[in-house]
Order: sequence, then structure tokens, then C-alpha cells
Amino acid sequence: MRNLWVETWRTELQRLEEQDLLRTLRLSHPCGHGRRRIGENEYIDLSSNDYLGLANDPRIVAALHEGAERWGVGATASRMLAGHTEAHRALEERLASLKGTEAALVYPSGFQANIGLFSGLAGRHDLVIADRLCHASILDGIRLSGAKLERFRHNDVAHLEAVLQSAGRESIVATESVFSMEGDTAPLPEILEIVTRYDALLIVDEAHATGIFGKQGAGMWEECHLPTGPDVPVILMGTISKALGCQGGFVCGPRTLIDYLLNRSRSFIFSTGMSPALAWAAVRALEIAVVEKERRQKVLHNAELLCSLVGHTPAKEPHTPIIPVLIGDAERTMRISGRLLDRGILAGAIRPPTVPDGTSRLRLSVSAAHRPEDLRHAAGVVQEEIRTPELWGRGSSPKLGGG
Repeated sequence: MRNLWVETWRTELQRLEEQDLLRTLRLSHPCGHGRRRIGENEYIDLSSNDYLGLANDPRIVAALHEGAERWGVGATASRMLAGHTEAHRALEERLASLKGTEAALVYPSGFQANIGLFSGLAGRHDLVIADRLCHASILDGIRLSGAKLERFRHNDVAHLEAVLQSAGRESIVATESVFSMEGDTAPLPEILEIVTRYDALLIVDEAHATGIFGKQGAGMWEECHLPTGPDVPVILMGTISKALGCQGGFVCGPRTLIDYLLNRSRSFIFSTGMSPALAWAAVRALEIAVVEKERRQKVLHNAELLCSLVGHTPAKEPHTPIIPVLIGDAERTMRISGRLLDRGILAGAIRPPTVPDGTSRLRLSVSAAHRPEDLRHAAGVVQEEIRTPELWGRGSSPKLGGG
């Protein structure tokens, strides 16, 4: 008997492969110093989000073991039932303190946090205005909410104001503080001023900024010296799975907001809680990230170094650990990524639907763990490969920047 569903899936997978959009998994193992082993070979890893180099820190591994011994590995239930532990409470208190808010709520992943946040706050009578390059988790959360979605041009505050003005009603505005595929930063002070003027609510995704920017590593909101508190119309979310080297997502804001999400956020209510062992490891990771400011200095220094070596100049400071090299064509991007792999460089080939059509790119990311000599070597190889003549048609060339 033929399974027509399997035939449909196979056809679609073949189509994706023909367009160089097929995704597969490969086993890898971290080696330290920003390197990773795949099979028998070791690579300079420019694809990881472990910005502070904490994912394999022995102190955090020890905290994970301690958490498992005290509370077990799994939360065993929704935190609304029996899955809420002292580890979760301690982590939420630390996150709220770091972000300068009254309270925080932790989810098993950053994707779940955004899904639960947007679908919990907005409904079919609401309007959400999002930067056109916001992460898929934000867009999916908005769609699940049933709210009307409007987009404003990337980091274009004049266009944002025009959309708010034409809306004629209270709205929710969404942006990232550091954009995950562009590596640029949002003009947060200007956005906050406009949002406040139009009585809107601002949600800022700090996934790629938490642990890196600000005096305490709280993120770009702290870096920009912006206020928090129940009278400021802002919600800050982020992840624990990038610079903090663990796993999970969080939302920070007024206590009333957190209580509201406890009653309205379906991805929180109907999910088994974050592993208490991981929550305890994240508490230790936060302590290290705040105290060891040299890690933040090192990753930003490495970012500046790699930017200069590959010839990329950000539109404005500060540098971020994300450096995009725009290729455009998905097939060409895959070929370049494969040639880099052959030469010992692991660089992410980012294609649609992660980025818009025609903006496929190499996404280079740096860590505090990278050694300068490795970054210099990697930059030289990248420069050579992206300028290989046979990979480009007449008049074509890569662009060192976002799409």
C-alpha cells in the first residue's frame, strides 16, 4: 500500500535539495578555544552562539551535577503543578535583578518564551508592529495570538512612527536589540521615545545581547542606560542558551505581567518546566557572567578583530559577535561554506527561510574562547574563498554586511 503522505514529503525534500535549502544534522564535539570536532577533524568554530565561552566551563558543569543531585534532572511536571523548585525561583530572582525588573519568568527555551509571551498578551483585536527582521519565534507568537501584524522597515524609526500614527490605537511594538542574522543593533532610545509617546508597549528580544553588553552584562537596554520599572512600557526577554552557555528562555518585567503570563501563557502552563538541574547551572552561569567582565571585553575585542580582518565595518558601534557576509545565492553560499569546511573553518551557511530570498550569507560568530591566531587564520581563509573567481559570475561579488 502506498503512503501518499510519504511521497509528498519525499517530493518536497527533493525540491529543497535542488534549491540548496535542505537541512541535515551532523554530530560534533566541542574541543575548547572556540574549536569543534566533526568526525576525525577539528575545526575553528565560527558558527556557535557560545559568546562568552561558558558552555563547557567546569564550574557550570559542577553546578549542573549539584542541581541534578538536589532536584533531579527533569522537572517532572508543569511548574503550575509540581514542577516548580527552588532552582527555578533562584534563577528568576537573579534574572530580574540583572535586568532591573520586578520579576521574571523562565521557559524551557527562548522560542517557547516568545511564543508564550506574544500569544499570551495579544489577541485578535490587537495590533503588533514588528521590525521586518524579527526572529521567527516572535512572528510565530504573533500569528498564534490572532493579532494583526504590521511590519516596519528594519531599524527605521520614522517608518515605525508612521505605522503607529496610522494605527490610531494602542499597539505592541517588537524588536530585537541585537539582530541574530544581521549583527546590528536596534536604536532603542529612539524606539522607546516613540513607543512612549504613542502609549504603546515595547517588547525587546535581548537573546543575542544578554551577557555581553552593559555594565553588568544585562544587555543593550542596560548599555543604552534606559530605565526599567513598572512605569516604563517595556518587556525584556532573552535566552540562557547563548552567551550564558546553558538552555532556556525568560521574560522580565513588572510583577503584574509575570502573574498575567502565569495565567495566559499557554507554552508555559502546558509544558513541563525547565530542568531544575539546568536552572541551577544557569544561576552559576549568571554569577560568572556578571563578575568576570573580562569575558565580555574579550568577546567584543575578538568581534572587532574579526570584523577588521574580513573587511567588515558595522554601520555604527558597538561591534557585536555576529558578522554577516552576504553572498545572495543559496547554492553559492553552500559551496563557499563547504570549501571553508574543507579548510578547517566551520561557518554557518544561512539560507531562506531563515533570511529573505536573495540574502543567503555566511554568519560568522565569535567567542571569548577564540584565540587571536585562530581568528586571523580563519579570516584569511574566508577572504580567499569568498573571492574565488569561479564562484562568482561577471560583476558579482560578496558583500561584507547584512542583508
